Amino acid sequence: MDFQQLATAASQHFADARPLLPMYLHLIISALFPIYTGAHASLSRPSSAAKPAKTEQKTADAEDDDEEEEEVVQKMEGLSPQDALVFPVTAGIVLAGLYFLIKRYGAHLINLILGWYFSGVGVFSVAKLVNDGSNFALSFLLPTYFVHKGKLFKTDASKRKAVSQDGAAEASSSPGPLWITMLPNSFVDQIWSLRAAVRKRYTTKGYIHDVVDFKANLTLINALSALFGIGSVAYANLVAKPWWLTNLQGFAVCYSALQIMSPTTFATGSLILAGLFCYDIWAVFFTPLMVTVAKNLDQPIKLVFPRPDQPSAIPGEPPIRSFSMLGLGDIVLPGLMIGLALRFDLYMFYLRKQTKRKSPETTTSPSGTVEPTEDVEKAPYVSVTGNWGDRFWTSRLPASARPQKLNASFPKPYFIASMVGYVIGMLTTLGVMSVFQHAQPALLYLVPGVLASLWGTAVARGELKHMWEFSEAITGEQLEEDEKQDADKDAEKTGQDGQSLFGRLWSEIFDASKDEASKKDASPSSAGKVKDAKQPPDADAQDSKSGVPDTDTLISFSIKRYSARRASFNSKSKAETPPVAERAQTPSDSSIDDAVLVETDEA
Repeated sequence: MDFQQLATAASQHFADARPLLPMYLHLIISALFPIYTGAHASLSRPSSAAKPAKTEQKTADAEDDDEEEEEVVQKMEGLSPQDALVFPVTAGIVLAGLYFLIKRYGAHLINLILGWYFSGVGVFSVAKLVNDGSNFALSFLLPTYFVHKGKLFKTDASKRKAVSQDGAAEASSSPGPLWITMLPNSFVDQIWSLRAAVRKRYTTKGYIHDVVDFKANLTLINALSALFGIGSVAYANLVAKPWWLTNLQGFAVCYSALQIMSPTTFATGSLILAGLFCYDIWAVFFTPLMVTVAKNLDQPIKLVFPRPDQPSAIPGEPPIRSFSMLGLGDIVLPGLMIGLALRFDLYMFYLRKQTKRKSPETTTSPSGTVEPTEDVEKAPYVSVTGNWGDRFWTSRLPASARPQKLNASFPKPYFIASMVGYVIGMLTTLGVMSVFQHAQPALLYLVPGVLASLWGTAVARGELKHMWEFSEAITGEQLEEDEKQDADKDAEKTGQDGQSLFGRLWSEIFDASKDEASKKDASPSSAGKVKDAKQPPDADAQDSKSGVPDTDTLISFSIKRYSARRASFNSKSKAETPPVAERAQTPSDSSIDDAVLVETDEA
């Protein structure tokens, strides 16, 4: 075939695919959205940065206590090389099992069962996506910092004013940049009230004997997001499943997965993608499993995109509507490596900011010579997440005139390179699918695109050694002594040390011996003995005051106004004598450092 014939065939294929270009654009943007947002939401303090600088203690009676964001530890489930070997095998077994069940019992029954099975994950994921999206939008509508007449202002909820930050006594009654519209005072008061309502926190406790025991500090946005998540899942399972609702749940699952899972190292991530690369080829090209299951399951395991309607072959019949599909694995699995690349960019940014100084201590080398040692000083970490609205409304000011937390940015060469590789792989997938008119295993093109871009960037920048040695596993240097003890206690309690992800899940579900031992320890007789031996006669009254339900309580639920002073006192008392009912909970009102904790067998 000469060049002219090749050009003619290419133009013909382009003309045939031209009506599908909007759908292809929709597909690419939909795949990039959860990867970009989930990767940025997973950012936390890297091991190359020091703890954030301590801020002054807030007064307990300040009305704007709730406006300050709590520092939390970003806990992620680390994957191991053993998981890389188990993933393809497990995926193949599950896929074959679903194929058999669909052929044997029909897709309707399987969709009904799986719909309720995935409901818990759907509620959590949708609620988290809506919650974060709402807070993102509110940061633009009700920012904390904004610029007025070239001056930086900060809102003060206690005084219902925005105070100038240049040292002058100038203040504005507006809660943000809405002063442009010259709103009436009554409307401004409503905005202040709305701002206080959405940022106010409430301590919520719920208890059902032997079933539920939780405590959380929630805002109005948290509660509404949870209701939205429950409503979306209930509508999908009881009423109908439109394609956009399936996509919403799919977006949410991808967004959440990128924040709770990490490949831990680039080597492990590459091994996982290589194994699933082979699995995807086998499942699509050599068996009918993947295509059959994807077409029949109407669950949040895929994204669907409406194709242009095609006229029916029967006169008078409505046009035929069809959909293109993209599995969530084609988003999450490369997305895990892309998210790791973004966190590696942040790690390298703070690694370059480290300085070394001579230490007064010395060490003795194997040859017997005394050598001076060097101390590494790490730059304090400045959070790079959140404050999007504040950054937007203060972008006109020079960096020196803005607070430090609004200048938190860093170069992202590895993240950008991996995103470009993903887009190239996706375009290749769509092009091959359009030419051959056959379903394509997207990982066949996405895996080489992402891995080649990442490792190629490391080689080009001369940072291959740093990339190979980078790990997000927990180390003693990254944890303070108390945090390390808490991690050891959690690992000892759950019996997860030295196990891979699948091993820990297997132990959690099927290891009955530990459950029996824990039941014996928590038996009424033993509990009574402990109570009689160590607690005073008025222990029941103390339990009720501390918020811990006594043994006679069956159901309890309470909502209280969050108090910074009470939270601080409770966190100290818990550190001394932790209540039994709350010992397994991580108190969200305690002050803990912002850092990435990846739980792996290397911990």
